[in-house]
Amino acid sequence: MLETVKEIICDYVETDIDEITAESSLRYDIGATSFDLMNIAVEIEERFGLSVPDNALHRIKTVGDIAELLEKATA
Repeated sequence: MLETVKEIICDYVETDIDEITAESSLRYDIGATSFDLMNIAVEIEERFGLSVPDNALHRIKTVGDIAELLEKATA
């Protein structure tokens, strides 16, 4: 799941996929803006057929947080 999340992030943020880890901060390490995060959330919703609650977006700080959310939602 982590690799899929990394690929989605790279669609919206100019960064090397090999530099992204589960611990990477979306804002500080990767440089994702609020707009980038919304686009990433929309793509995740469309790709996995699920809804990401707005309150969940505020708790997501790292790439690993997204992967964990997806793993729980698709289990």
